[in-house]
Amino acid sequence: MTPTKKKSPRRRYQVNEEWKEFDQAFIHRLPKTDLHIHLDGSIRLNTLWDLAKQQGIRIARDKQGLKKKVVVGKKVKNLVDYLRSFDTTLKVLQEGNALTRISYELAADAAKENVRYMEVRYSPLLHLEHGLTMPGTVDAVLRGLKMAEADYRIRTGVILCGIRQMTPSKSLQLAETAIAYRNDGVVAFDLAGQEKDYPAKKHREAFYKILNANMNVTVHAGEAFGPASIHQAIHYCGAHRIGHGTRLVEDEGLMDYVTNHRIPLEICLTSNVQTCVVDRISDHPFREYLDRGIRVTINTDSRLVSNTNVTREINRTCRAFRLNHYELRHILLNGFRSAFLPYLEKAALIRDVLQEMDEIFGEVFPMEDLVVLQDWRSVRRD
Repeated sequence: MTPTKKKSPRRRYQVNEEWKEFDQAFIHRLPKTDLHIHLDGSIRLNTLWDLAKQQGIRIARDKQGLKKKVVVGKKVKNLVDYLRSFDTTLKVLQEGNALTRISYELAADAAKENVRYMEVRYSPLLHLEHGLTMPGTVDAVLRGLKMAEADYRIRTGVILCGIRQMTPSKSLQLAETAIAYRNDGVVAFDLAGQEKDYPAKKHREAFYKILNANMNVTVHAGEAFGPASIHQAIHYCGAHRIGHGTRLVEDEGLMDYVTNHRIPLEICLTSNVQTCVVDRISDHPFREYLDRGIRVTINTDSRLVSNTNVTREINRTCRAFRLNHYELRHILLNGFRSAFLPYLEKAALIRDVLQEMDEIFGEVFPMEDLVVLQDWRSVRRD
């Protein structure tokens, strides 16, 4: 009788016995992505104040009062409370030139911390009060992003967001706009807003239209509602990525499905703490997801509202979960692997950033560590 072969324990790729914290300047230099960032939540505070003055809109008594109004503290009551900041920012974003300006500045700010690829999401449905059309908003945003691409070392894409609380017919109109711009910079369709009481499956006709046009889908799910929301996003809406996915951990079978089908999670740790999805960053199931082999990515959600940037988010993640340099490298590559880019363009970008990472890591870690890192990369290739 042949003896049963025991499974070998999962290898942990860690050279140093003692964990070492990464220097923030080191993280700043590394090539990065931001796949989940809301345009209307990521304005420079000075720009928000300036646009309000130009448009004759009173949004606060002074800049300090404005900051208190739009930048949330360590925590708010819930996601609905968090979203109230957008009521203020949206007041000045009803004109094309304003959308162009904030798009340019966002890409410029990201490029300055070596974000090499960013997907900016917003909903044209929220910018129509002063006569703009949905295509007009897309033109304005793309104009700003392409200007930034010409001035900085960054590539960008746009994700158009449906809103759960709005009617499915609105989502359908938005899907048609996304399809019209699929060759001009719009890379995906999303569904955002309040999860509770507003199921994604009500908007499935819009997602069918998007999928039939061979476009990408990401859905906000598992942030303020349970794994059933993620299940709907994947199985009713055909999601290729999941926005947040914090509560995926509550469904073992669904976790296996997400792992096996390589469905990336767009994780936004700071905003998850602020909206009370988790009490602390260290309470987030990020480590379990990483160890399980789920493709996790690190993102900002809203740079202004959450008072963050990509470098800070990565730094906080490294400290909370004591990431070693193999894990950090793997997570950064996850961002590039998960980008909604054509395959050949993505492969070329990954080759480029791998070379850049090798040079930066090589300045800090000894050669024998980097040899093991190459082995780790081949094992974890997906």
